[in-house]
Amino acid sequence: MANKKKTVKRGNNSSSKVVFWTIGIIAVFLLGFIFLGNQSKPVEKAKTNETIDYSNEPFLGKDSAPVSIIEFGDYKCPNCKNFSEEVVPVIKQELVDTGKAKFYFFNDSFISTDSIRSAKFAESVYQELGNETFWKFHDLLYSKQPKDPKYEKMDVYDEQFLVNTLKEIASDSDVNKVVENFHAKKSDAAWQKDMDYAEKLGVSGTPTIFVDGKLFTGSQLQDLIDMVDKAAQQKGK
Repeated sequence: MANKKKTVKRGNNSSSKVVFWTIGIIAVFLLGFIFLGNQSKPVEKAKTNETIDYSNEPFLGKDSAPVSIIEFGDYKCPNCKNFSEEVVPVIKQELVDTGKAKFYFFNDSFISTDSIRSAKFAESVYQELGNETFWKFHDLLYSKQPKDPKYEKMDVYDEQFLVNTLKEIASDSDVNKVVENFHAKKSDAAWQKDMDYAEKLGVSGTPTIFVDGKLFTGSQLQDLIDMVDKAAQQKGK
């Protein structure tokens, strides 16, 4: 995103533009780093093309956006945390806010019991409190991921931890709705839908990205932008 540097002007917001441009440059290189060293699991090689049902899935962007990007992620995955905090904001600026694409999050919970518990709880948040609150919880959950690697496969995201995390962004009555949903296992089917897709698509690690059902195999952010642009052109957009 070299053109970002040229748009920086003096004024009250110039420093914020410089910071975001710098983050964008970091994201270009971080994307390759993440995908080369992503959390892996023993499954078949990912497929390159698949029709996907996006209904009732949390996403960022406009309904009218022609292209759909999916991130398969695990809340206990350190690379997913880095991707969420460093790369997704740039994807949002370059592809989501411009109306080119919607950005979906699908669960691929394989690291530990915590992965499953937190994913199902997040699905309950989505079902009861909606898309906006889901993304707030999603981001907050990643921000609380333990930095010590020894906790990666240990169970530290118990129900009380998840409830306390949600209480930071939701009222007590809303939290109670989510907990009731979670206890009633109403979110299990939505979580299983994601997991079935991860298996069907042969997702071999997190984060893994698909664009309109096609596996993203690039190593730089520009590769993703080009893939989205091509997908949009194929739809006449």
